[in-house]
Amino acid sequence: MSIIFYGIPNCDTVKKARVWLDGQGIAYAFHDYKKAGADAGKLKSWCAAKGWETILNRAGTTFKKLPDDAKAGLDEAKAIALMLEQPSMIKRPVLEYPGGLLVGFKQPEWEAALGA
Repeated sequence: MSIIFYGIPNCDTVKKARVWLDGQGIAYAFHDYKKAGADAGKLKSWCAAKGWETILNRAGTTFKKLPDDAKAGLDEAKAIALMLEQPSMIKRPVLEYPGGLLVGFKQPEWEAALGA
């Protein structure tokens, strides 16, 4: 099974998800947003699959620190532009696996999806 795990290494949720994957013996490739950046095509496909509201991390400090005018009138195009500019605004982690996409770490959801 080919799995790509997207996140930021120092994120607590990313750390928990990686520990869980490692504990299940599930192999994955890690894509670090801080080093490798975000891909517009990936963001568009994730937004199409899960909705931009799910992919955009509005709870994080990066989003909260934005000026009000940057947050006003949010739509998919503006959300994708913000996430490309500041990958920290992408909800973490994102896991692409054959047949699906997981956003955020909820262990029961991951167990069901990955057959662990």
